[in-house]
Amino acid sequence: MASSSSTEAETTTERRGIPGAQFVEDVETYLTQSGLDVNSSLSFLQERLQQYKLVEMKLLAQQRDLQAKIPDIEKCLDVVAILQAKKGTGEPLIADFEVSEGIYSQARIEDAGSVCLWLGANVMLEYSCEEATALLQKNLDNAKASLEVLVADLQFLRDQVTITQVTIARVYNWDVHQKRRMREAVTAEKDS
Repeated sequence: MASSSSTEAETTTERRGIPGAQFVEDVETYLTQSGLDVNSSLSFLQERLQQYKLVEMKLLAQQRDLQAKIPDIEKCLDVVAILQAKKGTGEPLIADFEVSEGIYSQARIEDAGSVCLWLGANVMLEYSCEEATALLQKNLDNAKASLEVLVADLQFLRDQVTITQVTIARVYNWDVHQKRRMREAVTAEKDS
């Protein structure tokens, strides 16, 4: 009895709004407790599986965005570090930069004490190199932490998909087995 309640507690957990899937050991008990027939149960499970797939697509898109964002932040940190290193040396920094898509220009940067950072929504602010480094490092740490959480969410979601697929197979196989037993019983009754 204790193992049953601990299993129930495991299956009802959720992670960041993603409901946990219930592993069904005994299909007959599951169907009587849920009050569903086989077809309704299979429909419910298929719907839940589709919901999981939709959430997985959204999480994968977020993961791709973060994986693209992290190298950009790291590049910005590197550029700010180079600017800080050149600061006070009197040596200019020659840099190629993209003006527009496919159009590049060359710039000569002499003793830069500040940088301008795009914050998004067509907003750019000027920061000192130290402030820019702190902001970019904070953004990088946040992006990496978000990516770790996202990877854990994806793993949890994949586990739920697997559990749901196994449950669908178990319910379907149980139904096939029950129909076969009923046919055999009818055949045996006709033969006797």
